[in-house]
Amino acid sequence: MSDLISKRSSFRILMFPWFAVGHLTPFLHLSNKLAEKGCTISFLLPNKAIKLLQHFNLYPDHITFHPVKVPHVEGLPLGTETASDIPIHLTHFLCVAMDRTRDQVEKIIRDQKPDFVMYDMAYWIPEVARPLGIKTIKYSVVSAAAIAIVLVPARNVVEGKAITAAELSVPPTGYPSTSVVLRGHEVRSLLFVSQPYGEGTTFYERACTGMKGCDAIAIRSCYEMEEKLCDYIGRQYGKPVFLTGPVLPESARTPLEDRWAQWLNRFEAGSVVFCSFGSQLILEKEQLQELVLGFESTGLPFLVVLKPPVGSSTIEEALPEGFEERVKGRGVVWGGWVQQLEILDHPSIGCFVNTCGFGSMWESLMSDCQIVLVPHLGDQILNTRLMAEELKVAVEVERDEKGWFTKENLSNAIKCVMDKDSEVGSMIKKNHTEWRKLLRSEGFMSSYFDKFFQNMQELVDHK
Repeated sequence: MSDLISKRSSFRILMFPWFAVGHLTPFLHLSNKLAEKGCTISFLLPNKAIKLLQHFNLYPDHITFHPVKVPHVEGLPLGTETASDIPIHLTHFLCVAMDRTRDQVEKIIRDQKPDFVMYDMAYWIPEVARPLGIKTIKYSVVSAAAIAIVLVPARNVVEGKAITAAELSVPPTGYPSTSVVLRGHEVRSLLFVSQPYGEGTTFYERACTGMKGCDAIAIRSCYEMEEKLCDYIGRQYGKPVFLTGPVLPESARTPLEDRWAQWLNRFEAGSVVFCSFGSQLILEKEQLQELVLGFESTGLPFLVVLKPPVGSSTIEEALPEGFEERVKGRGVVWGGWVQQLEILDHPSIGCFVNTCGFGSMWESLMSDCQIVLVPHLGDQILNTRLMAEELKVAVEVERDEKGWFTKENLSNAIKCVMDKDSEVGSMIKKNHTEWRKLLRSEGFMSSYFDKFFQNMQELVDHK
């Protein structure tokens, strides 16, 4: 291996992630690790996103942000550049806009002639790179579980035919898990896979074409958690599957804002419940009110971070009558951005309530908090099954057939994990502690990345 490393110790890499913070951020974390190896990276992203990500660029001498002009598409609000700018149901139009950047991206690739292009949603990248002799890696920032149950050829989605809930509720041929599955109403959250996602393509076709065309599939996961699912994906696509490991900053990089540090410092260690539902999820007003009333009824201090609900311009105007007065001093509902990693690092935080998006899933595991999960979208549900049923490190809030939950169910789940005498709480804390020790153990993450880098070297040397 030493000869190989000396022969190709660094690469020129072009990154082109999907225009959503949950994709841009892990691509940049991966870029930082590659920059540590001496690689030079051109990171293509919308202008608006550059401001959001600048503080995550730890190697500006190696990582250059290259702005991509996002064209206006009918159906999108003027000025839309990222998924955070729009509700989820408009994502199709943002896909159209991303695909229309192809000429810009192709020119950059031809001018720079990188060794690799790494992408996720831009399924046409291999068509551009292959004639130039450039290797391509489809980098998945969702779990292997989410890919394996839906985005595999064995799913047999017929071109031009919408997949039904009944079809989706049956695992594809050879699917290796009995617990990371969809149940009942949950299949509805994944019916979008056969809906338009860009001009002339569905989400399923976009994802599968991207994986069929690449030279290798990379997944932000580890074998300890998803070995059978990763192997299944490799067999389905006949491609090498490279695992990067979690690729997360090992600790908070910046001090917590005084506003939150001072507020959290008032409470005992491990007593505060922190809830964050990410940058895209927008609740109905009734759902938001049920959620915050659930936090109120726990009797515990809490910090809840949510976007204003449908029809409201601020979070405050949507809160239940008298709520702010009743929780004054122990509860805050915030409608803006916060430093999630830094808040999770604060000793007062004892429980993290989240939707189990893949980024939050890893951050949950790396934290010292109890974990309560409220998934909304398909991949979040599958991530939740992995956490709650396979790893047994979290509790999922019970929901009704419509997919929502009561304030009582939320409150009960939180109190279950926060009660020192709870058997369930003790069990998941013990399991979580073991996983956290593994993930934070010396050499665990670096060994995954070293192997990933070696895989890249072997791929570029294989003509």
